[in-house]
Amino acid sequence: MDKFIPPHKVVQPADWKPAKGYANGVVADGKTLYLGGQIGWNANQEFETDDFIGQLKQVLQNIVAVLEAAGSDPSHLVRLTWYVTDKTEYVKCQREVGEVYRSVIGRHFPAMTMVVVDALVEDRALIEIEATAVIAQ
Repeated sequence: MDKFIPPHKVVQPADWKPAKGYANGVVADGKTLYLGGQIGWNANQEFETDDFIGQLKQVLQNIVAVLEAAGSDPSHLVRLTWYVTDKTEYVKCQREVGEVYRSVIGRHFPAMTMVVVDALVEDRALIEIEATAVIAQ
């Protein structure tokens, strides 16, 4: 969506090694959109897969759908918090995670945190991501 100009600036301490796939900090101006945790089910709240990468792709597509409903796009994301139930699976699939992320979100890397949890509220959910976006006014 060319009409959107991300209202933020990535913050990187000069003497730190560059972050890969995320930002250490983001400064933003505009309207804040808080997205509730998105899991790997479709618009009908049905899981189509029990595969980690398949659920991740759906989660990211759900985030994009909410952004678009607010008149935004992924370039306005300033923070993502990932909750995963299996660290080993995430690490094993890291290459595919990056590929799926870039195919849905693009080459936009906001501040991110990953937390490993025992379970999510929906038993079949393997990943949940909550997001914050700042939309230019």
